[in-house]
Amino acid sequence: MRIFVLAFAAGIWLVQQQPVLPDGAALAGLLACAFLALGAGYLQESAPHRDFLRSLALRRRAASVLFAGGAACLGFVWAAGYSHLRLANELPQGMEGRDIELVGVVAALPQELERGVRFEFDVEQAPPSVPPHVSLAWYRGLDDADDEASPLVPVRAGERWRFTARLKRPHGNLNPHGFDYEAWLFERDIRATGYVRPRLAERLQARVWRPGYAVEMLRESIRERFRAALPEAPYAGILIALAIGDQHSIDSGLWQTFARTGITHLMSISGLHVTMLAALAYALTNWLWRRSARLPLHLPAQHAAALGGLLAAILYCLLAGFAVPAQRTLYMLGVVALAHLAAREVAASRVLALALMLVLLLDPLAVLAAGFWLSFGAVALLFHIGGGRLGPAHWLHEWGRAQWAVTLGMLPALLALFQQFSLVSPLANALAIPLVSLVITPLVLLGSLPLLDPLLSLAHLLTAWLMRFIDWLGAMPLAVWQQAAPTPWSVLLALAGGLWLLLPRGIAARWLGLLAFLPLLTLLPPRPAPGAAAVTILDVGQGLAIHVQTATHDLLFDAGPAYSADADSGNRIIAPYLRAQGVRRLDAMVISHGDKDHEGGAASVIAALPVTVLKSSLPFEHALSALPVAHEQCRDGDAWDWDGVRFEMLHPGAQPLSRKSNDLSCVLRLTAGGRSLLLTSDIEAVSEQALLATHRARLAASVMVVPHHGSRTSSTPEFIAAVAAQDVIFPVGYRNRFGHPKEDVLERYRASGARLHRTDADGAVGVTLDGVAVSLSHEREQRRRYWHSWPTL
Repeated sequence: MRIFVLAFAAGIWLVQQQPVLPDGAALAGLLACAFLALGAGYLQESAPHRDFLRSLALRRRAASVLFAGGAACLGFVWAAGYSHLRLANELPQGMEGRDIELVGVVAALPQELERGVRFEFDVEQAPPSVPPHVSLAWYRGLDDADDEASPLVPVRAGERWRFTARLKRPHGNLNPHGFDYEAWLFERDIRATGYVRPRLAERLQARVWRPGYAVEMLRESIRERFRAALPEAPYAGILIALAIGDQHSIDSGLWQTFARTGITHLMSISGLHVTMLAALAYALTNWLWRRSARLPLHLPAQHAAALGGLLAAILYCLLAGFAVPAQRTLYMLGVVALAHLAAREVAASRVLALALMLVLLLDPLAVLAAGFWLSFGAVALLFHIGGGRLGPAHWLHEWGRAQWAVTLGMLPALLALFQQFSLVSPLANALAIPLVSLVITPLVLLGSLPLLDPLLSLAHLLTAWLMRFIDWLGAMPLAVWQQAAPTPWSVLLALAGGLWLLLPRGIAARWLGLLAFLPLLTLLPPRPAPGAAAVTILDVGQGLAIHVQTATHDLLFDAGPAYSADADSGNRIIAPYLRAQGVRRLDAMVISHGDKDHEGGAASVIAALPVTVLKSSLPFEHALSALPVAHEQCRDGDAWDWDGVRFEMLHPGAQPLSRKSNDLSCVLRLTAGGRSLLLTSDIEAVSEQALLATHRARLAASVMVVPHHGSRTSSTPEFIAAVAAQDVIFPVGYRNRFGHPKEDVLERYRASGARLHRTDADGAVGVTLDGVAVSLSHEREQRRRYWHSWPTL
């Protein structure tokens, strides 16, 4: 059974690696193969044989192979069919950006944004082809002259509304080693996103009483009670997350601290918390049941306690939003409870396998979430390390073994997924696990009941004491290990080494497993050869961020936009990308000018890693001037050589051309192996004319990042002809509000014979310059998956 479940999961995982889903005929053929393999496996195992004893082991191995092959085929067919149904709920491209009237119900907790609120919406009435489940944002002041005239949170869970909204197909930024937002939306069955036109919105019903909506209404009421009881408490968001699983309530700065100390798994609904609550309910039900003289005559106290613990786990999981860790724990507890009622012993590995099977049957797309692998992997390691013991050991010894097993076993996965792991995690968890699971979480759950609000203040006090210790650990210089994204083969090798190290005592040379971790921890990504350059135009939406790498140096040209007060392209895209690329220091950062879509992420990048020098055209009073980094002004005539690659600053000159910040933009030309790349930032026509007057002969380039995202204010025919680029790149956001790039500008470049590349359609664009040729690559093509959108532009 365990082999069957693992093979079934492998088949589901294989589907998620496909660029295109197989059609119905291929899936039907694969389903037939699955039944043939399973039937052959059954016959191989059960058919009589004359020489039974000698052939038994061989027949069992053959049957296992056939069962595994059949299970993998079944898993593949199940996941592919499920995905076909989900893809069918697709918004037609022709309906993007149009006003559409929707009637439906707010399906989940609304999440506050800086200028509004975002919520999931179940569509009940709409034009044909509108998906049944969408994500909408209601921005304050979007249609109003006075921003303060619109309410901050206009909707509540469980309400029925009529909206006029504008929708678009799921689309996200796609960068090397970056977060796949489209996969996240696909997993949650959100097949369109959009925003509400506030003046065309009407509440139709205050309460829609369906089970799912009732749970969301309860969750929202608890969140409001917590906020009312702890109005200024800095850690109230943690208590809300522990009670109802609302992780958005936790400040982003706290998440960074949790990641540095390895306690992220504790600061929301986790399997540990569900198990703890079920155990408390089991003990309480058992104690109360035994106090009765009649109840045990109808149902034994142990059976009643098992049902009570399972019921508590179900209620807690519903309150928590039914995330994968909670599902896994609930199904495991359900299997244990049923086995207890049937008076049967079930091996821990079978319990975990059954839970895995249930999760994948209900939602085969759960494998897209990192939490799926971390959750099941951690529990499997704990079962492995705790099994096969002749007797109980000292609790400190058992705790040490568990910490060693989880740290060793999860290290490859954490480095593959996040390129970092906490070195202080054992110390942090030693205090945080018992305090959060056994004290704070029970107080929070009790405090969510009416008239017990004072318990929330006590829970917050304990959380504040805990956070003092966590902040101290997180502030240590070596609190976290960060490195480049490892190669797949080094991850698999380290996993094998970890399993070898965790083998029972008596196995010879277990220490050799440590050697398997060396490639994971020491190998660095390849860098360009001397005289060559690798350039990545990152997909940051409507903005610009470019990484230039030579044999031993790294430069960042612009830092993309700011998305909100605490989120920008620096901390969301650029810093994780640089870490995954193995960049420990930037030898130079160029901020071309002061527009927010170019400098919005600069402060976050400087906070994340050292920067030797910041070159810019910013005024001295700009906020970036106060940061602890050497500053230099961009000036025409600046030039330097790194590893045989020539960098030349062509703009701005000593005298400003206009009052526009765009005409102060730094223009950088780099040459490697006789090939050139021109980075033009946001220069407009007047700057283009100045460049033609002063550097016409030096403007020629093999590749150009087009001026001002393809605006009509730039890309004059004379400038395009002087550069004569074979490839041009438009750094633009998908369906951006400026309409960039403009169609007439696109036509100019097409007429010049250049090949066009766009970050909104292609994702991050890679350019390699060397003495042989210029090569370009598209991240959306290299990481193509069947759920990715391919807009026709």
